[in-house]
Amino acid sequence: MMFSDDRADVVVVGGGLAGISAAIELAEHGLDVTLLEARPWLGGATCSFARRGLTIDNGQHAFLRSCEAYRDLLAKLGVLSSVAIEDRLDLTVLAGAPGPTMPSQVALRRSGLPAPLHLARALAGYRLLTRTERVSAAVAAMALPLAARRRIGQRDLTFGEWLTLRGQDENARRMLWDLLSFATLGLPSAAADSGSAAAAIRTVLRARGNADIGIPLVPLSRLHAAPAVALLGRLGARILLGVKATACRPSYCGGFDVAIATVPPGGSAASADSARPTVIHARALVLAVPAFEAAELAPAELAADAARWARLEPSPMVSLHVVYASRVTSLAFAAVVDSPVRWVIDKTDAAGLHSGQYLAVSVPAAGSFVDWPSSRLRAEFLPELCRLFPAAADVEVEDFFTTRERRALIRQVPGSPRLRASQAGLRGLALAGAWTDTGWPDTMEGAVRSGLGAAWQVLRDLAVSGPDVRDPGTGQPGWRGPDFAGLTGHFPAAAPQPGGPVSPVDLTPA
Repeated sequence: MMFSDDRADVVVVGGGLAGISAAIELAEHGLDVTLLEARPWLGGATCSFARRGLTIDNGQHAFLRSCEAYRDLLAKLGVLSSVAIEDRLDLTVLAGAPGPTMPSQVALRRSGLPAPLHLARALAGYRLLTRTERVSAAVAAMALPLAARRRIGQRDLTFGEWLTLRGQDENARRMLWDLLSFATLGLPSAAADSGSAAAAIRTVLRARGNADIGIPLVPLSRLHAAPAVALLGRLGARILLGVKATACRPSYCGGFDVAIATVPPGGSAASADSARPTVIHARALVLAVPAFEAAELAPAELAADAARWARLEPSPMVSLHVVYASRVTSLAFAAVVDSPVRWVIDKTDAAGLHSGQYLAVSVPAAGSFVDWPSSRLRAEFLPELCRLFPAAADVEVEDFFTTRERRALIRQVPGSPRLRASQAGLRGLALAGAWTDTGWPDTMEGAVRSGLGAAWQVLRDLAVSGPDVRDPGTGQPGWRGPDFAGLTGHFPAAAPQPGGPVSPVDLTPA
């Protein structure tokens, strides 16, 4: 598979959405691309695995109609028919601990009015807030453009602090603004960076259809990994799975030398066999890996920058997978407020379950839970699901298991935007990943845009004729803007998928 004198025009390190996007763009421009991925599959955190005849997604991912770059990637992969996007935002919000005068659930539906009036009726009917709180929330929403610049002295504001300055009381922050803050940044408003949260929420207000939610109808391995392997193969790119980059340095003859090692089957990237690493020489290099890995791999010339990236803190995510003997809810997707549970998705059809109901439950900002054993998580969260879905109290739980991403997101707190990397400043080396400074939160859309940006940087550095980089929404030069991926809503059930479950390891090209 590997040779001691290996060469490529570009080596892309990392096979998540950022690396896939960069590799496709570079290969489409005729470059000889080698894509390295330490795991035995592409897709990064958006992966699937087989369990008891079902295909299980490692974590749950949704997107918005405003995610143009991500939808463009799906179109290139030929899988747009494998996602569903609402005609209009229709999001059910469940209250984790409703009071005597508070409803157990409400609906957020947009109207056909032009923005920002398209959400006025939804806010007016949001009965988790008092009438006074709803009026105050509307006033605060109109002031969101100021949030990015507002400080107390020289200290960055949390979104919660900014909201307090705008008259938002504790109930409004918990029942409305935390919903939006978790959706955009994966953090409560009390911890989230005010500028980042405000910019993301503004996206929803900026155009009528921006907040319409999309969800996958098939397992993520079929949505991202398998189609990416097929497309990159047609473009002539080489994919090396189970191969880790161990060092990167500028070459004495120009370009970069990338030392690589194979990861033992069933082992982790940390256990890669580096006794006799192979070196690939590349004219250019894209590091499309998490911030801490990029900091470790960065050449010595970028040591000061790498030290800054390494200061980005991770935010863990715990996903709970619950299989009930019969249906406990008719909702395909729901958001939750005032609870550690934030999103619940019905994955019954997508996973291939033929009887009962399979709910996938997302617990973001899960630092308090990520080290708990599954038995303790079960004891903690099954009663919570019974509160959210009363029918679950009388239904047998046939299976309960968990998946955990300790570095699911960067922790987008005040000060973190200054730590996110722009392009490296070393000719021929580009950075990609949702953690980089794309102007978007750490989401699938941010990952894809970062990969495209890295590819365009390489094309410029190699003097290859590149694309006219324009925002797909406005047509203006440049492509930056906030994301709001992560909200959830009502969707049609997925059609059964032929062929049975696909394990990530099945994606290795022949």
